Amino acid sequence: MSELKNRIDFVYIFDVQDGNPNGDPDAGNLPRVDAETGMGLVTDVCLKRKVRNYVQVAKECASGYDIFIKEKAVLNTLIDAAHEDESVKTAKDKTSAARDVMCKNYYDIRTFGAVMSTGKNAGQVRGPIQFTFARSIDPIAAAEHSITRMAVATEKEAEKQGGDNRTMGRKATVPYGLYLCHGFISANLAKQTGFTEKDLALFFDALKNMFDVDRSAARGLMSAQKLIVFKHDSVLGNAPANKLFDLIKVEKKTDNAPRKFSDYTITVDKSNLPAGVIIEELI
Repeated sequence: MSELKNRIDFVYIFDVQDGNPNGDPDAGNLPRVDAETGMGLVTDVCLKRKVRNYVQVAKECASGYDIFIKEKAVLNTLIDAAHEDESVKTAKDKTSAARDVMCKNYYDIRTFGAVMSTGKNAGQVRGPIQFTFARSIDPIAAAEHSITRMAVATEKEAEKQGGDNRTMGRKATVPYGLYLCHGFISANLAKQTGFTEKDLALFFDALKNMFDVDRSAARGLMSAQKLIVFKHDSVLGNAPANKLFDLIKVEKKTDNAPRKFSDYTITVDKSNLPAGVIIEELI
């Protein structure tokens, strides 16, 4: 499998309609928001979770594509299992050898990194791919809605209601929000974890398709709208990431509250692209 030899920076733009893209458990699971500006937020952890879920479904945990951080996983059990590998048993540096086994077996470790010193020590891994928080282009207007379930959970509740059997609840949504996040892919760290061009292609597939395999009533309609990739012709890169990101402009083109992707224009200034950097629009 081919080694990653180019630094890559990317911009990922997605939207939500009538859904909650990332609830905040410290705020009654309301959509996350910047308290000073009103801009909506989606954490990097939330986006990585969706990538993991996509890979788990797409690859069905095939050899080399298992997921370390997954639902109901017991992490120390997985770390301890790596020490049972023959390559680790015969190694002088068992921590380093176990780390290599974990990177080989788990896609999310060689992609995002992991702390694996909680059981039999497998060290720590700095992943080649990192995200910023996604931030909405405009302030969001989170709304709470009362909802009714025509059933109760227990006989005691039914007796209390005299057979009416209704349960009231609340649901939080964003009418519409367009979110943008920045990402960074280090060829140097990819070499250390064994992250390959094939792994990169799978990662981009995940960004394109992950919302379609992660539908829920709470999240409404979430869609990947743009994936703009800046590829450098060197390992260390040819320009600062922030200068590349400045070439992308997202502007609202309606005087009303935006309610769809076509209410925005996205322009990419390719004329000022630095030497040694190429740009690809994958969505």
